[in-house]
Amino acid sequence: MQNNVKKILKTAVFSVFFIFIIVYAFFRSYNLIFGIKIKNVTINGNEIKESAKIENEVLKITGNAKNALNLTLNGREISIDQKGNFDETIILLSGYNIVNIEAVDKFGNKDEKNYQLIFKEEVAP
Repeated sequence: MQNNVKKILKTAVFSVFFIFIIVYAFFRSYNLIFGIKIKNVTINGNEIKESAKIENEVLKITGNAKNALNLTLNGREISIDQKGNFDETIILLSGYNIVNIEAVDKFGNKDEKNYQLIFKEEVAP
């Protein structure tokens, strides 16, 4: 009877330890498993909406691309900090503009966001 209790206890402790290792490994590798994600992109501090109409030609674009190795904005590489935050200023042309943000991680996984913006210059009377 004493040996059975020891055997059950030993198996339970080993099982809990093994499950702990699996859960820990999953949480540590979560970003690696699910890849890169561009998120929290804002223009001049406001969230971007589909086909947004913009009144200013100079835009400050900020966001986050965690675990990105390279980040490009309209085909031009931009810098990111260690946490994946980026902050860049662009100038829009009059009319229809597409802002393209593409991130690549060290394994070649990509995430791409396209934003359609319409800039209409106000003409003074």
